[in-house]
Parts: sequence; structure tokens; C-alpha cells
Amino acid sequence: MRSSLPGTPFLALDVSILDANIERTAAWAAARGLRLRPHAKTHKSPEIAQRQEDAGDTGLTVATVGEAEVFAQQGFEDLFIAYPLWVDDDRRRRLQRLTEQATIAVGCDSVEAAQRLAGLDVDVLVEVDSGHHRSGVAPAQAGELAARIAAAGLPVAGVFTFPGHSYAPGARGQAAAHEASALGEAADALRASGITPRVISGGSSPSLEATGDGLTETRPGVYVVNDAQQWELGACTAEQIALTCHATVVSHAGGRLVLDSGSKVLGADRAPWASGFGRLLDHPDARVVVLSEHHAVVELAGKSLPALGSTVRVVPNHACNAVNLADEYVVFEHGRLVDRWTVAARGMNA
Repeated sequence: MRSSLPGTPFLALDVSILDANIERTAAWAAARGLRLRPHAKTHKSPEIAQRQEDAGDTGLTVATVGEAEVFAQQGFEDLFIAYPLWVDDDRRRRLQRLTEQATIAVGCDSVEAAQRLAGLDVDVLVEVDSGHHRSGVAPAQAGELAARIAAAGLPVAGVFTFPGHSYAPGARGQAAAHEASALGEAADALRASGITPRVISGGSSPSLEATGDGLTETRPGVYVVNDAQQWELGACTAEQIALTCHATVVSHAGGRLVLDSGSKVLGADRAPWASGFGRLLDHPDARVVVLSEHHAVVELAGKSLPALGSTVRVVPNHACNAVNLADEYVVFEHGRLVDRWTVAARGMNA
């Protein structure tokens, strides 16, 4: 490990907060009788995944075949690609190799996609739309689709959804209720088609604590480090934020802070309801109000500004995007630099 700090901006990980988030959520899932299958697209890190596995998690969720390859190569043997894959020749070869390394499940929401999976040693989960209105079939249609997938020679393990509409103020509990209702209806539809669902899978970080009855597993991702969106939605406290960007104050132009952490570091995500492009962990009232490639402009009304050349800790709006822009985590424990971890699955978008 290199013992000196890199120049700013860089992503810093507080491992003591990270571990507390992992342990708290694992204990919560165990008390609820839920399997916890965290979504590794957030952290993209074998070191973090190993900590999650050590805490009792039952497998990993990933978004792409490329992410699955990275984690399989690191010895993780139970992977769910929670995405309606369209398998071309290249992905088919890659999936075939993956099945020789790990148990693989994949998402599906059409007969046409299922037909392209035929002959592969994978479990299939039918994706259900529970209110996010992205991918997935209506819950009532899940049984018919599952029967047709089974007829194509593929084992149907169950159903899954993503209650992404939990990412809105005041929507966390309602989204969890929608999730439970949709998955319950979809599971019943599978049973009516003669298929017993072994897996009934949901989960998002904002709706996690409101997760309803009837699920067998949950797949949150951001909870492990948290971010400005979770903070603003009330899904975490400032004390539960493990990931920050260390940035230098380069200007006080216009009576505001200008930092060296632009969109190429923080990511450009800003939901319509978000109060800024990010926040400062040590100044909760501050907001990143302007974000360009290499500048973040921060308003800190009524407060003395941190000095030019000083370092501040920026909380990105969306941890997943910020992590995908970084080569490594600079790891701290109780304020002391202890390690650097490669973001091994960075850029594995296919």
C-alpha cells in the first residue's frame, strides 16, 4: 500500500462506517427472515463484497455480465444478474464460462429473451414491474411468461422487482407496499401456472426498512456506503455515510466555495427533487449548486467559508455513478489512512 495520500479529488472510504452499515443491515435481514443479496454495482469492490459475505449475505447481485465476470474471478460463487439480458453470441459464450465458475441466475421479461438463453445452465427470474415503470411485466402476466420460459427448457426460480419509485420524497413506504403486492400477485400467478417460486426478490436502499411481507430476499446496494440522495430521503443519517470525495477549496469567487471535484469525479446525477448536485458532510446546510467537469460550486449561506487550500468532504448524490468514475478507494479507519482498494468492476458495463 502507498502510505501517502493522493492529490485531490479522490474517493475516500471510511471502513468503520462501512462495516457498521454492513453489520446493521445483515442483522436486520436476519431478524426479518430475509436473505440479503446486496447489489455490487454500487461498490464494484471484491474487498467490500467479501465483508458482506462474511456478515452472512447469501450471494451478490450484479447488473451486467462484465460485473459477474469480475466477481466470479474473485471467487464469489452465487451471482444474480438482475437485468433483462438480451444474449448475443458474445454474451452467450461469456455466460457459458461463468456457469463453470459460479451459480448464475438472470432476469428475463420476455419470451424472446428467454429463447436466447435456452441451453445455458442458468436459473431465470421473471422480472415484474412494481411501479417504477422501467422493465418487467405486469404481475398478473408473470405466470404465463414463466410457463413459456419453462417450456423453453429453462428452470424458473421465481420473480423479482426493483421498486425504483422509492427514490422520491415521501415514497419509501408506499413503494415497499407496491413491491410486496406486485411480488405476491406474481408469485401466485407462477403457482397457478404450476411453477413454485423459490425466490421472491425485491429491494432498494430507500425502501429497505419498509420491505413488506412475502419476500424471500432483498437486494439493496447503496446502503453499504450511502450518498446524498439517501441522506436527503431520510434513508440514512450523516453518521452512516461511508463514502465521500475529498476535494480542495480552489476559489472563493462570488462568495462561494469552488472545489476541484467536478462531474468527472462526483457524477452528474441530480434527481428533480434533489436540493443540489451533492452535499458537504461536515457542513450539512451546504449544497453543490453548480457542477461542471472540474468545478463544483458550493453555497454555504451565512457561514464562514473553509479556507483556500483546505480539504472538504463532498457526499456525491449517487454513489454508484461516482464509484464507476474512480480507479480506487482511499481507505480510512478512524481518520487514519489504512489501505487502497481497486474499484475492480469499474466500467464493466456490458
